Amino acid sequence: MEKKTVVVGMSGGVDSSVAALLLKNQGYNVIGLYMLNWEEEDVNGACTAENDYADVQRVCSLLDIPYYSVNFAKDYQDRVFKYFLEEYKAGRTPNPDVLCNREIKFGPFREYALAMGADYIATGHYCGIDHNADGHHYLLKVKDQNKDQTYFLNQVHEYQLENVLFPLANLEKSEVRRLAEENGLATAKKKDSTGICFIGERNFRNFLKTYLPAQSGKIITLDGEVVGEHIGLMYYTIGQRKGLDLGGKKGESGRWFVVKKDMKNNVLYVSHGDETPLYSKSCTVENLNWIGYMPQSTQIECTAKFRYRQGEQKVKVILNGDSATVIFDEKQRAVTEGQYAVFYDETRCLGGGVITAVEY
Repeated sequence: MEKKTVVVGMSGGVDSSVAALLLKNQGYNVIGLYMLNWEEEDVNGACTAENDYADVQRVCSLLDIPYYSVNFAKDYQDRVFKYFLEEYKAGRTPNPDVLCNREIKFGPFREYALAMGADYIATGHYCGIDHNADGHHYLLKVKDQNKDQTYFLNQVHEYQLENVLFPLANLEKSEVRRLAEENGLATAKKKDSTGICFIGERNFRNFLKTYLPAQSGKIITLDGEVVGEHIGLMYYTIGQRKGLDLGGKKGESGRWFVVKKDMKNNVLYVSHGDETPLYSKSCTVENLNWIGYMPQSTQIECTAKFRYRQGEQKVKVILNGDSATVIFDEKQRAVTEGQYAVFYDETRCLGGGVITAVEY
């Protein structure tokens, strides 16, 4: 039989490197494809993507597979970064990585790879997939729950998963590192990227203020006491404790944290010590996307995550078209507008939607 061709999305990190290694060992014809999604020089005048592409070159050369680079920077600006800025301007806290998966990695990248002659595309995501005989494509939870990345794929359309492989589904991170080291991959000990990809190690506030004008305003307690001044509502998120500059305002123990943002009046509301104002009972979710799942009634009982690093919580989902009210079995802390509610059953990620309102 002729070898099947797999185009692997190579980031210059250890996960995609090992994904390529595993597919090569499984007998596929493997091609590495590096995505340039953000064009910007660092303070020294060097393109910050150059080091990552150099690592892609080293890994692919060692594996003896061809590699290429493709520039999706304009697509990223139009489809992801523009949305990111609009959400912050509206006072919400977006998750651009979720949108990047749908709009870039499983969008233009997938189409580009198929045009190259790929039978499959693959990434280094910690996700499982089931291309079922019933014609559906199911997104599965994985062995390493600390690394499970199905949360970030909740907005990917089912058809975008049709030709997809996730080689790391049954591996833990420690095993991936071990395989990389045993096989001499240059990325074996490379630090994982954290936070928002296009900000990297830079100060978030400094980055954001280059794109959006900030307007200072009052910081007020829920009792109406003015306790300070904020530097712009876009710099704060619900539940935030650091960076409020209110440390000396009260003598008793406990910390200040953000509980609400009033965009109309440019007021940041905070609480001290008592975290009960952060706990909500339900939220409204819009732009629902289901992956290999069709609700059989207007009410669903399942589990959900409201942020990536969170255990699954029992919820009831009341559907209304492509929006829903999500009622929590137990009150949830710091559910935030602009983030995603992602739904699960025992083995699968069912899909998700963006949180547009929170009920306390």
